[in-house]
Formats: sequence, C-alpha cells, structure tokens
Amino acid sequence: MTEFEYGPVDVYVVSFQGDRLDGATADALAELMVGDEIRLLDLLVVSRDDEGGVTVREYEEFRDEAGFTVVELEASGIIGDEDIDDLADSIPPGTSGAIMAVELLWAKKLASSFATAGGEVLQVERIPATVVNEVLAVASDEE
Repeated sequence: MTEFEYGPVDVYVVSFQGDRLDGATADALAELMVGDEIRLLDLLVVSRDDEGGVTVREYEEFRDEAGFTVVELEASGIIGDEDIDDLADSIPPGTSGAIMAVELLWAKKLASSFATAGGEVLQVERIPATVVNEVLAVASDEE
C-alpha cells in the first residue's frame, strides 16, 4: 500500500470570546488526538480589537494555559503570515479565534488506499456541520 507521510489537512478558524481557547475545546482536540483521529499540525490564537487590529499568539505562548502540555505540534509554522492575514478577517472585531491546521488521519489511510489502487483524490467538498444539521432538521420537519 502507498503510505503518505501526511494526509489531508483542514484549516479551521473558530471564534470565541476572550483571548484563549476554552477548556471544552482543548479537551475535544485532545480526545481526538489521543484517539488517533487527527494530528494537530499548527495552532494560533488571533485576537482582534474593536478597531480591527490583530494580535497573534503562537502555540508556545499559550500551550500551558490551554492544557496542551503534552501536545507537540507536528508542523508548527504551516499556517503562514499570508494565511493569517487572509483568515483573520473572518474573526469579528472584539473577539478571538483559533486558527488550526488539523491533519485528518482517517483520510490519510483512505487516500493511501486510493493511491495503491491507482486512484487519485481530485476534489473534496466539505459541508459544515451547521449546514448539515439545519438541512436535515428542515427535512425531518417536512416529513
């Protein structure tokens, strides 16, 4: 079987109040990492003040307070300055957001199997969970 070193990577921008990840978010990430479902490649916290100014905190600056004391990033720096500039605009002024690059380990196995069989993933479309749940809720209400 063809074995890729890395699998597909999703980049998430998740907003939250304050200037740090909450414990529940840190716990959810840790649970997925322990279960070998994802590998956290990079993680930044970006805060926007009310005027839109941006402050970026690198993982090493907040890892202890977020409870990630045993988590080492696999590819710190994969989220570059241009990515931060592009993605920070989606964080509302007066809030913060986590920008994280998450490798999907299950998808790495699937992509490796496709490659072994001579296939190549040409495109992947992600439907956000909020959209899926809204559509299915409307569909079940119509039944």
